[in-house]
Amino acid sequence: MNFFEHQAAARRMSSRLLLLFALAVAGIVAAVDAVAWLLTGSVQVVAFTSVATLAVIGFGSMYRIASLRGGGDAVALQMGGVPVPEDATDLNLRRLRNVVEEIAIASGVPVPRVYVLEHEAAINAFAAGYSSSDAVVAVTRGALDRLNRDELQGVVAHEFSHILNGDMRLNIRLVGVLFGILMIGLIGRKILAPGRFGGRGKGAGGVLGVALVAIVVGYIGLFFGRMIKAGVSRSREVLADASAVQFTRQAQGLAGALKKIGGLHEGARLNDRGDAEEVSHMLFGDGVGFSGLFATHPPLLKRIQALEPGFDGGALQALQAKWAASPPSGLDEDRHMGLGGDSGTRLPLAAQQLEVTPRTVAAQVATPAADDVRRADGIVAAIPEALRDLAAGRETVMPLLLGLLLADDDALAARQQAEIGARLGESHADHALRIHQQLVADLHPMLRLPLAALAFPVLRLRPRPELDAFLATVAAVVAADGEVSLFEYCLGRLLAVQVRESLDPSRYARFGRRKPGNVRQEFATLLAVVAQAGHADAASARRAYLAGMQRVLPRDHLPYAPPANGVQALDAVWEPLDALDPLAKQVMVEAVTDAVSHDGRVSVAEAELLRTICGVLHCPLPPMLESS
Repeated sequence: MNFFEHQAAARRMSSRLLLLFALAVAGIVAAVDAVAWLLTGSVQVVAFTSVATLAVIGFGSMYRIASLRGGGDAVALQMGGVPVPEDATDLNLRRLRNVVEEIAIASGVPVPRVYVLEHEAAINAFAAGYSSSDAVVAVTRGALDRLNRDELQGVVAHEFSHILNGDMRLNIRLVGVLFGILMIGLIGRKILAPGRFGGRGKGAGGVLGVALVAIVVGYIGLFFGRMIKAGVSRSREVLADASAVQFTRQAQGLAGALKKIGGLHEGARLNDRGDAEEVSHMLFGDGVGFSGLFATHPPLLKRIQALEPGFDGGALQALQAKWAASPPSGLDEDRHMGLGGDSGTRLPLAAQQLEVTPRTVAAQVATPAADDVRRADGIVAAIPEALRDLAAGRETVMPLLLGLLLADDDALAARQQAEIGARLGESHADHALRIHQQLVADLHPMLRLPLAALAFPVLRLRPRPELDAFLATVAAVVAADGEVSLFEYCLGRLLAVQVRESLDPSRYARFGRRKPGNVRQEFATLLAVVAQAGHADAASARRAYLAGMQRVLPRDHLPYAPPANGVQALDAVWEPLDALDPLAKQVMVEAVTDAVSHDGRVSVAEAELLRTICGVLHCPLPPMLESS
């Protein structure tokens, strides 16, 4: 399956989850009603217990979902995660951050925040969040200490497949839904907790009975909850393993990580805490030890055999004996195997032409291959260290991003500086100008968006008022001369989308359902802007526009009408187009590619425009498109 088919499958799974939740609730209500009828024989009491049970379950789910509005950060902190500092000196932490940055840039998404579960010796990891803009990747200390770079890359690639394919959104909602199902049992346990129930008094027997009934019903909820998690999770884990191998184009890394889970005493099981079961469906490995019907992951040996046919249990036992005496060290293996270092990627010239087709572009959406990961390694290495340091600094990240937007023309740059100074202060304005003049002016155009991606996890740490002021400043800088260039618009829009989604992650988390016929005018506007931007004369632009429209709306005949306000007309199209269902988005990406490549070539600037359009519409592309 490609990205769009994965998204469609995740949407269907979301609908299935609602159905399973409804069935579980019906089962719990029926159990409570049966007890109420046996004890009282009263229809009124049964009706009351039905309403009360539904209210408790509904309140529990809404409460838990509300507690997770913070997205990935909320989940990571709940699990005891510690953010990896941008200036980490620990070699394991630096290696982890580098791997996450490489795969994020290869995928075309903002770099997620990185957490470590410092007190977990097991090998495990998870990705959490509502979208790529609020995503986090968390790994255990055991994974850092025991896995070599290839193995760590395989685990991180597995987690990125969950980010890219819509699994995170499903997983975080599953936490909220299941909490409601388990709520009645939790109430029963609270009643019977030491110090809460003394066992004396006139109503003690009744209270005890209610508590015991609640616990029994809670076990029914637990049964349904584990069944739902297992059903939703297992197939997604198989797909994530396959995607990780596609990302890295070598199965040994992921297989090696799984072998270490099976061969080390700590395995993947997390410390005994309720949170581990609550997020068990998010984890890379089985963190709670369930098997059979309730297993959230396929059997470990089967996962290894899918990557290395012929591997058997005897080999796993041999590894257990070997590592019991001398556990592996990931960093030592790196040094022994010579892992690490950049690939020396050669960037294309700014004026170089690429040859792409709609089908190849659609196939690359959110599907980075090994070449993309290697190139991302080289792209990160090609960004000057001074700029990377600025991207990692909480006080320098805003001036850096504003410096990317400053014009080379002195008069225009002065107007832009005035806008920055009026909103953020003169120090920000002066710093942005120095960064532009000394570091950004000669930066290769294909490094600008990756640099912004590296800066994003630090940018999103700023308080909401500062981010609101920053976005207003970006808009003012972009519009300072009354004309908005493609790059200015694209970077400004990407920043706005990513910041807004990181501030209110649950608000923007939804699967689209619209069909192309519902957004005809928006398609026409998007394709007209793209055609006009990529073709010098009106006749060529019209032909490019018609090629795109033929792909997406072959029976419609909306004339080519480039908007008077140029690229700014796109402000009105993003929300309707982002609400398209996943398979309609695939057609849209192909249509935009038709318009961009109608003359048979795509410049580096046009490729960056295409990547930006796809990024805003949550169809991320790798940083350098493959030739057809």
